[in-house]
Amino acid sequence: MARYIGPKTKIARKFGEPIYGPDKNFEKKNYPPGQHGNNRRRKTSEYGTQLKEKQKVKYLYGLLEKQFRNLFEKANSHHGITGEVLLILLESRLDNVVYRMGLAPSRAAARQLVSHRHITVDGAVVDIPSYSLKAGQIVGVREKSKSLESINTSLLNTSVHKYSWLEFDKTGMVGKFLNAPERSEIPENIKEQLIVELYSK
Repeated sequence: MARYIGPKTKIARKFGEPIYGPDKNFEKKNYPPGQHGNNRRRKTSEYGTQLKEKQKVKYLYGLLEKQFRNLFEKANSHHGITGEVLLILLESRLDNVVYRMGLAPSRAAARQLVSHRHITVDGAVVDIPSYSLKAGQIVGVREKSKSLESINTSLLNTSVHKYSWLEFDKTGMVGKFLNAPERSEIPENIKEQLIVELYSK
């Protein structure tokens, strides 16, 4: 399965919340999207609920099934609560941190910036969106990319969110990954325990 590039509002409606951020076309309804959405009122099974939560997180962070499964296995081998470790690993990805810093309006756009070699880590270009950042690493925009309209527009239009685990200098377009966030510092509405239960079957 390729990465989803279709209408985001449709996916947001599927999960009943604007998972991609503010969406003027999003309207919460108590039935799924589509022509026959209002006719499908079957009760969702426990498995269906767990699967839906996993799909939501995959869409949210832009991961394919194999990538997500590998990350879950990595989280499962770590000390700590598996579901929380999984979210912390997702938040520590380079593309997510670029998005959190406001350099891109979405994670998909952040992934593209990284892939197109516009982002540096500790002064060296890194073009791997899944690169896992370590505490103290410096993330910035490549010098010759600082004039990119997409980056400047994003910085201009994106509301500045303060995260205790990130430092960011808007003028210099450079930030610091202070440490991996705690679960309480991750704002996404995710029931990670459902994902753990799904993979534990």
